[in-house]
Amino acid sequence: MISDQRFALDDLRATILSILPDAEQGISYKLPAFRFEGKLVAGFGAFAKHLSYLPHSGSVLPALGLEEAGYDCTKSSLHFTPDRPLPRDLVERLLQTRIAEIRGDD
Repeated sequence: MISDQRFALDDLRATILSILPDAEQGISYKLPAFRFEGKLVAGFGAFAKHLSYLPHSGSVLPALGLEEAGYDCTKSSLHFTPDRPLPRDLVERLLQTRIAEIRGDD
């Protein structure tokens, strides 16, 4: 199971970097994170029962209405599993929404 989690997170990392190749990788709250134009735009982590995508904003997930689409969310974390990874188009929307928020385009 841990190897499945690792593969899913490696895939998510590659997806984020393919969408934002200039993103700066780092650590935030002891988890892998990505900065764009100096601001945190995404992060992820593995937990006992799920994996999490972290938009580093409390307004990105509610703005996209992901709970209505069947995703398990908190205000600041989108949960997924290796069996149900996040599709590329969703990751792209998450990143676009966060970047628009940072730039004041929302």
